This record gives sequence, structure tokens and C-alpha cells, in this order.
Amino acid sequence: MDNRTKSFLNSLNGKKVALIGIGRSNLPLISLFTKYGAKVTACDKRTKEQLGQQALEAVNAGAELSVGEGYLTELDADIVFRTPGMRFYMDELVEMRKRGVVVTSEMEVFFDLCPCKIIAVTGSDGKTTTTTVISEMLKAEGKTVHLGGNIGKPLLPEIETIESGDYAVVELSSFQLISMRNSPDIAVVTNLAPNHLDIHKDMQEYIDSKRNIVLHQNAFSRSVLNLDNNISNSFSQDVRGTLYKFSRIQSVENGAYMNENGDMLFVENGAETFIMNKDDIKIPGLHNVENYLAAICAVWGIVSVSAIVKVAKEFGGVAHRNEFVREINGVKYYNDSIASSPTRTALGTLSLYDEKIIVILGGYDKHLDYTELGELITKKVKTAIIMGATGPKIKAAILSAEGYSENNPVIVEVENMEQAVEAARKAAQKGDIVSMSPASASFDLYKNFEERGEHFKRIVNAL
Repeated sequence: MDNRTKSFLNSLNGKKVALIGIGRSNLPLISLFTKYGAKVTACDKRTKEQLGQQALEAVNAGAELSVGEGYLTELDADIVFRTPGMRFYMDELVEMRKRGVVVTSEMEVFFDLCPCKIIAVTGSDGKTTTTTVISEMLKAEGKTVHLGGNIGKPLLPEIETIESGDYAVVELSSFQLISMRNSPDIAVVTNLAPNHLDIHKDMQEYIDSKRNIVLHQNAFSRSVLNLDNNISNSFSQDVRGTLYKFSRIQSVENGAYMNENGDMLFVENGAETFIMNKDDIKIPGLHNVENYLAAICAVWGIVSVSAIVKVAKEFGGVAHRNEFVREINGVKYYNDSIASSPTRTALGTLSLYDEKIIVILGGYDKHLDYTELGELITKKVKTAIIMGATGPKIKAAILSAEGYSENNPVIVEVENMEQAVEAARKAAQKGDIVSMSPASASFDLYKNFEERGEHFKRIVNAL
């Protein structure tokens, strides 16, 4: 075990540690911290009954509970780990800092202690696929990889076994980045567009939180930015180390791009290296070409071209991302629950098919603009089935679009996923595509996009 890690863990002996949020990010930390003598309190605004099995797991791991209304009132702690989704500037956390309580997060501490190189990915769309592809490329080259972060797995519980020659590949959300003052060895920004404006006070705070992924890098670091995205590209001024850019529509000075023939090339010091054609990528969509270009920049010089191509030809994608569910009576159903923003639906599902499709849209409102999506829907969609809090906004965007005419597309309003699938089944004819690509977050009806996607698949598989 690395000496810094050993010193930190030993320092927890007798300390009062509070973990805010009893979920997948914090539950594994209870066992680690109690092992080293910390007195752990697991905190959550949900009641013990609402938490169910999670509360039981926390207690069995050695934690005391502080749950329900007032769960943070008079919390006695030396160190507080906030859950990523919690507002960094919420009153209770500000008050704790004033009292001298250490307020941190699992990912911040991991970055402080990690003994190996860290490759981190952020962006509005494409984070999970890009992060996963990078890890697959490293594994194909024979590297030991620790994959985690916002992708669903905390990495601090693995800190005891991580070796200096390993690679940590981490997906980072704006909620994790907002308080971070360490940046990774290799930072990737896939793209940036308005997102999470229900949590961030404004767009600038969202952008500034993402900027932290490059802001604290040193001269020996690498930054990978999307030349085709103005906000991502604007981070160039903050880069101190090597800068690679990627583009699917224009050439780059240093980095990866796709030419007019669909060939993907890497450019460095004026020399071009052919890697593969876009058709070699097993998972469809122009957004996935961008994801691969970003991943190539991240692993260049670490992974061979043959390993890159092998992953492209064999990797079948991540669940809930244009995931084929089933074909029924000649109609194909796809689960694209990851599409939690208008840009994700536009660059994903709506870029994949030549024919007009049937799309299930709507969900939790993150205060995003649907105007451009409305225009695209009139060109790409034959039936729009809308639901959730964003349903009225999406409907208004369609009706006000220049390309809209009566029943182009047909708009069907429903109240839940069961009704949405039934409406899609009635509208679909042999040869049609049905995609659940909500362009909205899931929190109005589901805990997360995975739960939404699994529910959709259950309903489709039961037809």
C-alpha cells in the first residue's frame, strides 16, 4: 500500500466521519473507514423505511444512522463526505465549513491518494462510453485498470490494492468536479452544452465546474478537447501540458480527426498515422465516432493501434445507450435511456436512422432548451410520444418548429412508461424503429436512467 494511503487511513482512527447519502458512492466506504477505527455515521434525508435494504447494509457495515427530516441538524463530525448530487453550496455544508468541519468527497480523496496515473473524462454527453472505451483499450494492451467514478463505482474502497503501474479511468460529473482542486494526469472533455441547470445556479457555474478537470493540471499532463465544441475548445487557454484535440469534421494540428472518407487519423508533429475507418466501429452513430476520437487521444502512446482497432471492432457498447431490446412483428425497439439531455437525443438516436422513427420523449425537467430538438424532431420523427415534466416543453418546441405541419410528427401525450410503450406499439408498423430516448433526466419517476431503462425493457419484453 502506498505510504500516503497508509497515513491517511491510519489517521481515521477515532475520527467521527459522516457520509451524506446512503447510496452506491458511499456504502462501500463504511467498511473501509470502520476497518481503520473511524466512527461512521451514515446520513440520508430518506427515512429508514424508505431506504430499506440500503439502511440495513449501512448498519451491518458498522455505521450509525442519521436519517429523515433534520438528518444534518447538529451533526457531530470531524470529516464529512458529501454525495456527488448534493449542492456544494447548500446552507448546511457552508455552516459545517464555518465550524471547521472538513467537507470533502470520495473522489476528492481518491485523487489525493491515488498512486497511479489517472485518466478522467467529463462532458455533457458521451462520458460513460468514452470512459469505458478508454478502459477497454488499456485492458487490451494488458494494463491493470480501475474503472469508476460517476460511471457507478466508487474507487476509494480499492485504494489499498492500487499499484503505481496501474491506470485509474474515471468518469467525472460536474457535481464531483465543482469542489475538486486536483486534476488528472490525462483529462478528456467530450463536449459541453447546457445541462443540470436545475442544480447549478447558472450555466457559468456548470462550465466552471467542468473546467476544473484541466485547471489544476501540471506541465507533464495531457488534455484532450473537442475542437468542434466551442465551450470544450475554450478550455485550451487553461491547458499547461500537452494538448490534443479531436474532430469529426475538420483536421487538427495535434490529435485525432476523421476525414471526408471516414478514415480516422492521428496527427502529431506534422505526421499522420491511419488508425481505422469509422465503419470499423461496432457501435453505431456519429456521436460514437467522436467518443472513439477522444479515447484515441487519451491512450495515444500508451496503447498500440492494433489494440485500439480490436476494441473498436469488438466492443458492443454500454447498456441503455441505443441498446437493442427486441424485434416484435417486424418492429425493432431500442433503449436509449442514457439520453438525459436534448443534445444526447439529437446526436444519438436521431442521428442513427435514415427513415423517420417513433420516439418516446420526456422526463424530469433540468431547465434545458428544447427549441433545436423540436426542429430536428420534425425531420426525423414520425410519432413523438411525450410524457413527464418536460413533455409540455417538448410539445411546444415541436409545434413552434419551422418544419412542423399537422401530424408531422404525430404527437401522443401519455402519463407513464406503460402507456408510452402501448402507444408506440399501436403506432408502429412492420419495419419501424421505436426508441425510448427521453432527452430528459429520469428523476420525476425513477431513481436514475438505469432504472428507467430496465423498466422500459421489461415492458417491451412482456409485449
